[in-house]
Amino acid sequence: MTKKAAIAAIALLMTTSSLSYAAETSSTGGVGQLSATDMKSLTDMRVGIIKAALQLTPDQEKLWPAVEDAIRARAKNRQARLERIAELHDGAMDPLHQSNPVELMQRRADRLIQRGADLKKLADAWEPLYKTLSEDQKKRMSFASYVVMRGMSDVIEHSIEPEDDDD
Repeated sequence: MTKKAAIAAIALLMTTSSLSYAAETSSTGGVGQLSATDMKSLTDMRVGIIKAALQLTPDQEKLWPAVEDAIRARAKNRQARLERIAELHDGAMDPLHQSNPVELMQRRADRLIQRGADLKKLADAWEPLYKTLSEDQKKRMSFASYVVMRGMSDVIEHSIEPEDDDD
């Protein structure tokens, strides 16, 4: 792994650990502890780390905007889902006592459909670029993706309810 990618991974881990601590110690509790600004910062870091790790060639750089757009759209939609969950909690909606179980299943299904569509768009955006990557770039992509997803998972796990825990 290159020094640039290692530095980026360390920066992510250092930053996400402080965001994780902030999420854990937030007095608001529950869903949506990370602000839209925090989520944008995490997304910016994720994009930066992956791009730095890949060390794209000029020809590959031309394929990057579609990937970055898909990453950002997926993150934006995830933030919107978290905000909707937070709104439900702000309305003092107790899912076990005040809600129709069928409605709960329908809302969950809608979120899963949206997440699936977002993931499909991301995979479709990555496919042309991935085909051009060298074996070394593919290894760096795998490692960077793991580090990024693990770091984001640690931060986000503290700010969502179990209802949306498989994102």
